[in-house]
Amino acid sequence: MSERVQAALIRPCQLNDLTTVRAIYAQAVEQGTGTFELDTPTLEEMQRRHADVQSKGLPWLVAEADGRVLGYAYANAFRPRPAYRFFLEDSIYLSPDAQGQGLGRLLLAELVARCTALGARQLLAVIGDSQNAASIGVHRSCGFQHTGVLKNSGWKFGRWLDVVLMQRSLGPGASQPAGAGGVR
Repeated sequence: MSERVQAALIRPCQLNDLTTVRAIYAQAVEQGTGTFELDTPTLEEMQRRHADVQSKGLPWLVAEADGRVLGYAYANAFRPRPAYRFFLEDSIYLSPDAQGQGLGRLLLAELVARCTALGARQLLAVIGDSQNAASIGVHRSCGFQHTGVLKNSGWKFGRWLDVVLMQRSLGPGASQPAGAGGVR
């Protein structure tokens, strides 16, 4: 494990982090296939997305080292229908210079812990590009299992891309009834 990972602080994302969060995401949008978004969202749109996650009481985390945000992860509703209220979807992005050092695993492990504490029962990863070995690997290392592939579902950079679905049970998962309530 690198020194940077050992010194990383995982904490809730603050509004003043969103400029850096947007820059990290911009690189993923403009150069990567992990997201099928084609245009980088404005800062105002990133603020709206952050507010949406926060309004549901869901976690949006950043990894910080030496006072610099190096990556982020958040969970949001998979679908808006009430039956999905125990089922969340994760998103995780790292700055290019922070990739391959274990920060993604730290962020995702903390996200899993916080979603479990909220009472979520399932966490889904919708991974753009079946060749995205880094994202598939970090999810596998955090206990996610492959549950499917949506073939040729996105067109980006002049080629068709698959979507890989990976899922992890949280808490008692489906072994017990859900009861009333839900995550949001």
